[in-house]
Amino acid sequence: MSNRSGPGTGVQSGTQQGDLQDPVIRDVEVPERVRDEATGAMGPGLRRSKRPHHQKPRTLNLALQGGGSHGAFTWGVLDKLLEDGRIEFEAISGTSAGAMNAIVMASGWADDGRRGARAALDKFWDRIADVGRSSPIQRTVIDRLMGNWRVDMSPGFMMMDMMNRVLSPYQLNPLNINPLRDVLGDVVDVQNACHASGIKLFFSATNVRSGKIKVFGNKDITLDAVMASACLPLMFQAIEIDGEAYYDGGYMGNPAIFPLAYNADCRDVLIVQINPLYRDHVPNTAREILDRVNEITFNSTLMREMRAVHFVNRLIAGGKLDPEAYRMTRIHMIQDAAQMGELAASSKMNAERAFLSHLKEIGRQSAESWLDAHFDCIGHESSIDVRKIFL
Repeated sequence: MSNRSGPGTGVQSGTQQGDLQDPVIRDVEVPERVRDEATGAMGPGLRRSKRPHHQKPRTLNLALQGGGSHGAFTWGVLDKLLEDGRIEFEAISGTSAGAMNAIVMASGWADDGRRGARAALDKFWDRIADVGRSSPIQRTVIDRLMGNWRVDMSPGFMMMDMMNRVLSPYQLNPLNINPLRDVLGDVVDVQNACHASGIKLFFSATNVRSGKIKVFGNKDITLDAVMASACLPLMFQAIEIDGEAYYDGGYMGNPAIFPLAYNADCRDVLIVQINPLYRDHVPNTAREILDRVNEITFNSTLMREMRAVHFVNRLIAGGKLDPEAYRMTRIHMIQDAAQMGELAASSKMNAERAFLSHLKEIGRQSAESWLDAHFDCIGHESSIDVRKIFL
């Protein structure tokens, strides 16, 4: 990707961000070492040079997806990465629940490093579980007996679903009460997280009027900015910041990758994937169809950015782009497609403590497996086949 451009624009160094130009594709002199690195960025096992085998600390950028209470999976991933101790974090791009995990982690890191970050995440999700106890959306007795985590058979869920079809949050919740905001405000010192943690933060929201993505960085992140990133328009009133209204960032960047490419020195991006990319089953009920459409919608921007990343990596590897003007990016991913794919979309509204703890454990196991298999890929090559997964 270009060092100074918007996503996939191919703008060369020195061009102002947002000025759209086509990339200059021609044969250029690219050192063999750089071409080998770009080849490795396209997928594992493609580089001629061998992976280094050492346990020295390595640096990653994190890209954290949103997904309601499924964000507890990310909690588990972060907890394991922090516990492991071999990875440093330069920057984090987060959306919705991903933004909340990021600001909580950065706030704890500013207080007491890795230990503080883990403690802050534990406290945040513990408070979410406390709030969830008073929610009208709970599993039914039958679902509990059958071991289902879904809540779409809950009378509270069905009532909310029907009301959202005819009434807006401005009518249903005129005081704009959001318990999540109170939890976040109690747990996080936003200014400390942004200015004392040493971690670059980028949170995405969607501009209601223009439909464009808005990325809030350390200098302009506030509690409102975090809440804007998680503002589902059928549940909450749009968040107003400096005269502009914002919805959930998942519509335009879930999460956004380009802020990491343009603002961080590290070229390794670890995506914590919550929403299933692929499903074997073709949905045939109204609820299943709606759920799958939502999954596709909230993955679509990531799919497009991955196409741009692969395109630039391939051109640099082929000697068609100047690596001084364009940037290769190595991609890694932690997910559990099997277990997370079994969860109904309605379970994203399940804040039951047992469920959040279950997701955390899945995340920890997934991160542990990834570290065992792919730690040596960091700084050397992508640990996933970007073309196979995203193109």
